Formats: sequence, C-alpha cells, structure tokens
Amino acid sequence: MNSTPQQAQVEAALNCIYQAFDDYNASFSDITRRARRRFVTGDRISMTQDIATRYALYDEAVYEAISRLEQILGDRLFRRPIWVQLKELYQDRTADLTDFKLYQTFFNTVSRRLFSTMGVDPAIEFTQTHGLSASSDQRQEIINHYRVDLNDQSSVAMLLDSLTSDWPFADPKAVLKLSEGLQSKFPLGGDACDLKILKEVFYRAGRAYHVGQLNSINGNLPIVLVFNANQEGVYLEAMLSTQRELSILFGFTFNYFMADLDEVEPVVSFLHELLPSKPYAELYTVLGRVKQGKTERYQAFFDHLSSSGAEPLVEAEGKKGMVMLVFNLPSYPLVFKLIRDRFAPSKKVTRSDVLERYHLVFRHDRIGRLIDAQEFRELKIPLSKVSKPLLDVLESECQKVIENTGTDLLIHHCYVERRVRPLDLYLREVDEVLAERAVLDYGQTIKDLAQSNIFAGDLLPKNFGVTGSGRVIFYDYDELRLMSECSFRHWPESTNDVMTLSDEPWFYVGEDDVFPEQFSLFMGLGPKRLALLKAHHPEIFSPDWWISTQSALTTGAAIDVPPFGTEAHL
Repeated sequence: MNSTPQQAQVEAALNCIYQAFDDYNASFSDITRRARRRFVTGDRISMTQDIATRYALYDEAVYEAISRLEQILGDRLFRRPIWVQLKELYQDRTADLTDFKLYQTFFNTVSRRLFSTMGVDPAIEFTQTHGLSASSDQRQEIINHYRVDLNDQSSVAMLLDSLTSDWPFADPKAVLKLSEGLQSKFPLGGDACDLKILKEVFYRAGRAYHVGQLNSINGNLPIVLVFNANQEGVYLEAMLSTQRELSILFGFTFNYFMADLDEVEPVVSFLHELLPSKPYAELYTVLGRVKQGKTERYQAFFDHLSSSGAEPLVEAEGKKGMVMLVFNLPSYPLVFKLIRDRFAPSKKVTRSDVLERYHLVFRHDRIGRLIDAQEFRELKIPLSKVSKPLLDVLESECQKVIENTGTDLLIHHCYVERRVRPLDLYLREVDEVLAERAVLDYGQTIKDLAQSNIFAGDLLPKNFGVTGSGRVIFYDYDELRLMSECSFRHWPESTNDVMTLSDEPWFYVGEDDVFPEQFSLFMGLGPKRLALLKAHHPEIFSPDWWISTQSALTTGAAIDVPPFGTEAHL
C-alpha cells in the first residue's frame, strides 16, 4: 500500500533527525580519534582545542537538522500533531539501541529549539528516567580481561605490551614499576590478580589513562594506569588506586576526556560501579556527552525536588555576590546562578562581559581549578518549591531572566554548578590543620590558574570553594580575565606622607593594571594565615613573578597540573 504525501513527509523527517544524530556521532568520533596523535606528539594545546571544537558539533548538528526539516515539512514544521507522531515513531526507531537516550535527547533539543519550549512538553519530548540500563553482556564487550602473576616478570610485561601496543612505548623500568606498584597499593592476599580494563583509552591534557578494576580477596578495587610522553616516547607515570583519586580524575573541574567509545552507556555503567557516589550526569559530561549530562542533571534534580517534601529553594549560604544571585536546594549538591539586572557600582563589567567570561572558562583548559558551569534555559520550577524570601529577591534583582507565571517560576537563563563549600566559610568551620592545608592549596590554585593564562581577578576567599575531595577551586568568573590582558605593576613609592595616606592612588592606574603587592590587603585571611600563605607562596605577591609568568605564556608552553598527587607516581 502506497503511503500518502503527508506520511512520506513524516518518514523523511524521522530519517532526517535520526541521521543528523548519526552524523554528529561520526564527527564526534573523528575529532576524538585525534587524541592518540596529540598524546604521542605531546600536543596538549591542540587536544584542548579539539575538546572545544567537538563540543560545538552538537549545536551545529541541531541547526543543520532544523534547516533540513524546514525543507522537508515546509509549512507543517510547527504543527504539534506531526511532532507527537514523530516522537512515537522515533521512540520505536531508537528503542533497541544501547545509546537510545542520547538519540532521544537529540530529538528533544531539536523540538525545544523549534517550539521554544518552556519547562518540559511531554507530548513532543522524551521524559526519561535518569540512570542506566546497560546489560551485563554489553558491559563485557567493552572490557579486556587480564590475569597477572606478580612474581612473573613476563606476565606483567605481557599486560604492558597489550596496553601500550598503539604507542611508541619506551620505558625500560615499567615492568618493575608496575609489579611493585600493584604489590604495594593493593592488598591482594596472593601473587596473582585479575584485572578488567576498559578497551578504550582515555586521553586528556597530555596524558593517557587505562581505566579498570582489580579483583582481589578484599573485593573489587579501582585501578587507573597513567601514561605520559616525552621525546623518548611513552612511559608509565602513575597508578591511581582509590575512589578519591578516581573521583578527582573524573571530576567537574577538569576538561572532558577524549575516548572514542562505540557505545557510551556501558562505559558510564562501568565507571559508576567504580564511583558509585558520582552522579550519572557528571560521568556523561566528563566523557564529552555534555547535552546528555545536562539532561541527566535536570531529571535527577527535578526527581529530587518533587520528593523533597516541604523543603524550599533558598539563597545559597555565604556572602552575596554583586553580579550573580545564587540559590540552591539545601539537600541537593547543585547551585543555580543568575545574572543580576544591575551590578554594584564597583563592578565595571556588563552582562555581555559575564557571559563571555563563562564561555571563556568553557573553552579553556580548566586544569582542575575551574568549576564546570552548565548553561540552562527556560527552566520551570513550581512556585511551591521556591521560598518567599528567594522569590522576593529574584523578582527584585533578576527580572530580566525570570518570570512569575502565577504557578511556576520560569528561569530564562542560568548557570548550574556542583555545590562546593565557599572557602571563607570552610576556614571558619574546620580545625587549624585542615584550614592551613586549604590556605596553602588556595595559594597553589592562584598560581596554577596564572600559569594556565587565567588571572582570577577577585582573590577574596569567598570566590573560591573546597570540593568534597578537599581541593580548592575557583568559581566566581565575573572579574576573571586572561593573563595576557593584564598589566602587572609594582606599587610606586612616595616620599609624600599626605599622598601615601590618601584613599585614592596618587598615580595613574589603568583599567588593566594589577598590583600584586597589594593583594594581602584584600584577602581577609587574618595575620597568621596570611603569613603562612606568604611563606609558602611568596610569588603571588611579587609583580616580577606575574610578569615572568606572562612572558613564559607567550612561548605557548602549557602548564602541567597532574590530576593526582605525588603518592600516585610509580
């Protein structure tokens, strides 16, 4: 039986959306496969650029699909009954695919862009339950199994030969390092061990990672073998063996991995077994599947919101920002950041400046010190879940980006981040040992950012946070800028006491001028902790160090901030 012209249109539209995601996946894989070459040649900068290029593919694929749909459906493009039908047919087409959720999220993005959907429209969107459904068979297909006898050097060598066969491996001590590392780091209770290693290699920031699990008499333990490269070739650098180390590696303050996965969901399932406390959203995101990560994050949050009883959304703890208004649900580890309508007079930035700085962070190598902020649009939250004080301040200070519909709070634009403890609050709450450790890491964070071409701008502790793993990170981007945009200067001396005591500088200060010698006046650490910071990180207060760092950056050299401590080195 021949189909009608209308049915043929719908079938063509269905194929268009499906093929658009397939084409996106192919392009995603093409860029990802460059990572091996970038790693072997030590081209870390290009690897970071590839991550940004790969991210841009998604929107390109969506707009290309919409353009083709306009040609296929013509004046029927915005007819909802057609999209209701398309959704049903698309569900049938994708139901048996391992990564069906990724396909369906792409469909949602296309429909939301076309209809400017506010909140969720279940008739023309897939409302999946967050989580995973990968079968055990699917998981076995992504894993290589090894039996290693630690007393047999040839057994360890065979493992290394298998893991490094695609690289110019040049590490004569690797067999001994790995054998001793396994024996010292894992309570095996014997001389042999079973390893399950993901087939695909994870690349990021100049390193390669083989991720797996070790089976011992004490249960299943995580293991990551870390490889680096130099002029001689690839060498075994480190071994990660704790959930904390893996949590940092797969954390939300580093760039996304480059891993060429035929199917994503079984890998996410395997990683979640290694890191059961890590949200699925973050695992999808760290693999570069950012849109799926956002979908998982949205669904998990709203599932929790609907079951959180009478608990309302409130303004976040800590000092209020002069540019961003921040709120959260106290029982959930996310914060929502909205740009205020008006900024404090001391802030010399515009709304467009703030947007660009968030985009800059996304494109930049975050080196484990900048939090990943995801951009959300048209969120719809029931007013019953918004506290009266929060609603009042939103309506007073964020009218440009929110709307009170009478039943819902509609948020037109915001950033969503993992919640961390503001450093200023953390320093008041913990004992002095932890406080001193955080102060020292705060100083290291400032230096790491500088050497990655980022000047944080406002160095107050309230703009920094402490993650669950104890790392200090930076999350307030309104005054952030590239080091190359700054002019670091010595504070001029004056022989005139009247000038020295003046509230205003007695010399010209340009818009881009920065005076490191004055940083200590604005840190608010207290004499003892400030002295500790100066003793261990005196460079922060030296204009010459900042100037020399600027000069080093002009050579194109990339800072190396390993996502693990020295104790992991082999």
